[in-house]
Amino acid sequence: MSKKITIVYHSGYGHTQRVAQAVAEGAEAELIAIDADGNLPDGAWDTLAASDAIVFGSPTYMGGVSWQFKKFADASSKVWFTQGWKNKLFAGFTNSAAMVGDKGTTMISLWTLAMQHGGVWISMGIMPSNNKAATRNSPNVLGGYGGLMTQSPSDASPAEMAQGDLDTARAFGERVAEVARSHG
Repeated sequence: MSKKITIVYHSGYGHTQRVAQAVAEGAEAELIAIDADGNLPDGAWDTLAASDAIVFGSPTYMGGVSWQFKKFADASSKVWFTQGWKNKLFAGFTNSAAMVGDKGTTMISLWTLAMQHGGVWISMGIMPSNNKAATRNSPNVLGGYGGLMTQSPSDASPAEMAQGDLDTARAFGERVAEVARSHG
């Protein structure tokens, strides 16, 4: 049974958008881009309301979500007030230029937003590639458990992102879809 999965994300330079597209491929999800002014397109709130699972995506800027994503998060307080997303499934991802770059604090922000909405969080479910044989293109080489973490050098275009990160993003999308199918 197919479930409606929506990815709502902000991307400042195109890298996070590329990750969102890869997650969407794996999950067969709809994409909603938060624009440069922190706004959603027309109809996006209705799409999110009709979704069984919502995946949040934001770059990590200065140790947290982008201000555009934060504007969306704050605007979701109207939905929070009515508990409109209670019991929905949630997941999240982030990208930054550094291998670590304080991505963990961004993931905690995404998780906290989902928990405030009464949601159920989907973890990575993908073991990290953490042995000597691992390469930059190994699955989950950054070792995320709570959500997808990817990296793109500050001087790299979105087209130059590591294939391993994009493959991991697709696998994460597949996981989100699998959990959504099995969830009540």
